[in-house]
Amino acid sequence: MGDSPYLRGPYAPVREEITAFDLPVTGRIPQELDGSYLRNGPNPLGLEDASYGHWFNGAGMLHGVRLRDGRAEWYRNRWVRSQQVAQQLGEKWPGGPVFDGLDFAANTHIIRHAGKLLATVESGPLPYAMTPELGTLGPCDFDGTLPGGFAAHTKLDKAGDLHAVAYYWAWPDHVQYLVVGPDGRVKTTVNVPVADGPMMHDFALTDSRVVLLDLPITFDMDRARTGDPIPYRWNASHEPRIGLLPRAGGGVMWFPVEPCFVFHTVNAYDADGPAGPVVLDVCRYDGVFDFASLEGSGPLTVTRLTLDPATGRATRTDLDDRGQEFPRMDERVTGLPHRYAYTAVIDDESHPTASGDLPDTAFRNAIIKRDFQTGATEVHDFGRHATAGEAVFVPAAPTSAEDDGYLLAYVHDPARSAADLVILPAQDLAAEPLARVHLPARIPLGFHGAWLPTP
Repeated sequence: MGDSPYLRGPYAPVREEITAFDLPVTGRIPQELDGSYLRNGPNPLGLEDASYGHWFNGAGMLHGVRLRDGRAEWYRNRWVRSQQVAQQLGEKWPGGPVFDGLDFAANTHIIRHAGKLLATVESGPLPYAMTPELGTLGPCDFDGTLPGGFAAHTKLDKAGDLHAVAYYWAWPDHVQYLVVGPDGRVKTTVNVPVADGPMMHDFALTDSRVVLLDLPITFDMDRARTGDPIPYRWNASHEPRIGLLPRAGGGVMWFPVEPCFVFHTVNAYDADGPAGPVVLDVCRYDGVFDFASLEGSGPLTVTRLTLDPATGRATRTDLDDRGQEFPRMDERVTGLPHRYAYTAVIDDESHPTASGDLPDTAFRNAIIKRDFQTGATEVHDFGRHATAGEAVFVPAAPTSAEDDGYLLAYVHDPARSAADLVILPAQDLAAEPLARVHLPARIPLGFHGAWLPTP
């Protein structure tokens, strides 16, 4: 392995694809959990040198567990078969559309929309359609309606429309706001003028507006010419700002903010109708952000920003300076006032891991629940040397209240040198897990996941 910390310890790639059935369980899997928990993340295949050491590199690998009738029926892990991955595995590429000559085994998220299961990535390559058993069907351009590349993060609104904001290095003067209808075809494309080719990893959605994060990580052509695999860097001359784009049409209203970077939003909502303030909750890196090392010059905080069109100002309130990332919430309240969020602890040195050389932004061994109404927090600690990734909220029933449900996360168990799928009660986060599904292999720390209930 190369010298990068993202190629060793809990980040180290696994070497083989595994299928296992009738998985052992400690505890009781709730009967209402009928579906699959899937997670995407980078897993280099045969790429040993340190040039592949940035965490964002590596072909996407999906990990999945199928739950039904209180049982864990199977675990699978599968690489997404891009052209390169298929060739390296000695297989025939499934074929499909390619945007601007770019093809990559999507490694960032997994979503389901209009009957298609899609592995997503940003900055040009198309998402890949997958089977429920994690086989690769091929790249997806939404029946030829996608005008360019797609995005890693999407938001589904209550009407069943899927929203995304796409950026691409060859679009230095704009990003694209896209809406994919319930029929799986792109129905809206809006080019939003920007400067310098900014990275917009995530965005937020309210009932009436799209919240755009135009922050100072921008495309660096000089680094691209040197062969830098991720040529995005801090650009001190790029004005940090957040924009409100009306979903009904119209121009963006921009709000200057202090220098910072945001990978992930929690949620946003209209505080007083479509013309009033927007409340936006994020995980915010204060000050200059070093994209190469994924470290900020200031603290990483859970922050609330209130964007007020009447004053043109963004008001900032830092809520929690414990390092937290990968926020998730009850997606049924996307774009509406939310009360709870669940985050992974990533830089709390009081929670040591089995590897002493993790980067500062590494996941640790705890999940935090925040009540935005009361300010209270609750922590689930998985024990010394464990590593826990993103936790996904699953409602107990379609009509259950916000926070009435479960958190699902892959957690490394140092005693077994393998991963567990841990199921926690969201309303009593500090309690013992309801169930641990013992998986037959280690799962490298990765990116984003989804609970996909049985249709």
